[in-house]
Amino acid sequence: MKSSYNGKPIPADGSAIGYAGGELQVPDTPTIPFIEGDGTGRDIWRASRRVFDAAVAQAYGGKRRVAWFEVFAGEKAFNTFREWLPSDTVDAIRDFRIAIKGPLTTPVGGGIRSLNVTLRQVLDLYSCERPVKYFPGVPSPVR
Repeated sequence: MKSSYNGKPIPADGSAIGYAGGELQVPDTPTIPFIEGDGTGRDIWRASRRVFDAAVAQAYGGKRRVAWFEVFAGEKAFNTFREWLPSDTVDAIRDFRIAIKGPLTTPVGGGIRSLNVTLRQVLDLYSCERPVKYFPGVPSPVR
């Protein structure tokens, strides 16, 4: 694991999530990379982070918390590094085993392909599972 990604040092107060014996090993203060996102992503991220932090505090009685670590993709990455998806961002997501991202732009008219598709392909993430519940008497295309 590197000591910094995209020129930013990893948080000293957090630890990476490990993997042993077929299970994730989650420390009390996991370092979780985040991509703020473009457009409404900045507003969504600020609100989401408050909700995530409050949920962790409530669930663990203040004994656990997240050490957030910003990594870059999208417009913010392009404006800072002249790259839409820096390799350090992908490396950080791989190294920390988890990340969260806001909505990312895909410029119209070519130039780059969807960053969401690129992330799924380079990280080998091909599952998007969503829970479905059937309610008797309610029309539904699935059961």
